[in-house]
Amino acid sequence: MKSTWDEKIFYTINYMFLGLAALSCVLPLMHIISLSLSSYQAIVSGHVTLWPQGWTIEAYKALYDGTNLVKAFRNSIVITVVGVALSMWFTIMAAYPLAKKYFYARRFFTLAIVFTMLFGTPLIPLFLIVKSLGLLDTYGAIWMPGLISAFNMLVLRTFFMNVPEELEEAARMDGCGEWRLLTRIILPLSMPVLATLTLFYGVGYWNSFLHVLMFINDSARMNLAVMIQQMVASQSVLQELNSVRQDDLQQMTPESIKAAGVIVLIVPMLIVYPFLQKYFVKGVMIGAIKG
Repeated sequence: MKSTWDEKIFYTINYMFLGLAALSCVLPLMHIISLSLSSYQAIVSGHVTLWPQGWTIEAYKALYDGTNLVKAFRNSIVITVVGVALSMWFTIMAAYPLAKKYFYARRFFTLAIVFTMLFGTPLIPLFLIVKSLGLLDTYGAIWMPGLISAFNMLVLRTFFMNVPEELEEAARMDGCGEWRLLTRIILPLSMPVLATLTLFYGVGYWNSFLHVLMFINDSARMNLAVMIQQMVASQSVLQELNSVRQDDLQQMTPESIKAAGVIVLIVPMLIVYPFLQKYFVKGVMIGAIKG
């Protein structure tokens, strides 16, 4: 079908807007990557823009040798993997009964969950609750407040509601109980939305910052996001690098070290995202629109 002039103008403006939005995301990232891979002379002289000048990976070596990068990276992996597993489990357990018409209290619980989306928990009461439960300085303090995302739970509930009832009735006639119906029928059919929610939870836990800062006092338990934030905010990041020779320190700038830290923080999510991207549109749109 031939587009009208109005449609052509709309598409042109739309593409221009999306192009500018994409550039506003990509250009800063390219600049950070260039800083982390450029030489001392190029950075000091201000020649680094969107492409590395005088290629070097000394900033990454210094970051690896002079900081607790490995330990913080490992802590982030533990927080993310365990947190995602717990959140997905509890989200599924909450969404499944709320998707069933025969659950008489589903309207009440659904409204109660929506209420939490409008009025979040203030920080001080949240801190007092976590403290009273004895979770301070443990990763439980990070997992518990974000165990179930109300938005994610509602998306999954809507997806479950669209599974044909005839399919469930046929499974029950074959002797399936609720547990077997969920694990053998419902969940395999829900892979797109489960993959999408896994990515949502994964990004959230990987970037955990405020809760780690509030509830974790032991520096050995800090995650990568907090370590990088403290390094970026530091005015003397080069002096804080341990086990790095002075000759090497003189060949790098604080900007290159900080840029390398930022790249290390975001690269894992950039690697994971393409594997789950294909489920994104299908998972979110089906779960959010139908029902």
